[in-house]
Amino acid sequence: MRLLIIEDNQRLCQAVADSLRAQGFAVDTAASASEGLQVWQAADYDATVLDLMLPDDTGLNTLKEMRQRGNVTPVLILTALGAVEDRVRGLDCGADDYLVKPFAMQELIARLRALLRRPGGALGRTLTLGSVTLDTSARIATVAETPLNLTRSELIVLETLLRNQGRVISKERLAECLYDFEQERSANSVETHVHRLRKKLTAAGADMSLRTLRGLGYLAS
Repeated sequence: MRLLIIEDNQRLCQAVADSLRAQGFAVDTAASASEGLQVWQAADYDATVLDLMLPDDTGLNTLKEMRQRGNVTPVLILTALGAVEDRVRGLDCGADDYLVKPFAMQELIARLRALLRRPGGALGRTLTLGSVTLDTSARIATVAETPLNLTRSELIVLETLLRNQGRVISKERLAECLYDFEQERSANSVETHVHRLRKKLTAAGADMSLRTLRGLGYLAS
């Protein structure tokens, strides 16, 4: 899952990004409305955290602009403006949720997960294919109830494939889920993560199929 944070408070932005990355998300950040609009169009995001008081424009104008462009990414407004009229205005402009600063990091993460569990969202708590199960909140994968020892990257690959079981997922889409803009990626990194995941699933006796379709991508079935 890939998230975008548009927040000009560098310390807060970094803290939120680090917490979300620890939960298995790829995270990009922007420090202004103009940068946010530019980054928003550069990748396929699953959700966005948006501050309202940005240095060059309001978050509401940024949100209106994205909605007018047809972008339906779930948006959680994160702001110090906590009056009822501010909340109503934000939701009426197209936000999906509203959280007032100061806030608990656990609540922010829980609200984002709730957004992604909504119909059309990207996140469900438990994913299953054959004998393989992934608890997306606890970040635990099992085969026939026996835990698998997977790295963060392998968990992301498994989650992306389980969410799209029966559909071919391109290498480029997996790379978007694995890495944000600040992370370096090698040409063979996606293949390496898929290969290691497949070996661990096979060794554990998993009955799911993880196939490589040359020139197309990967398929879990």
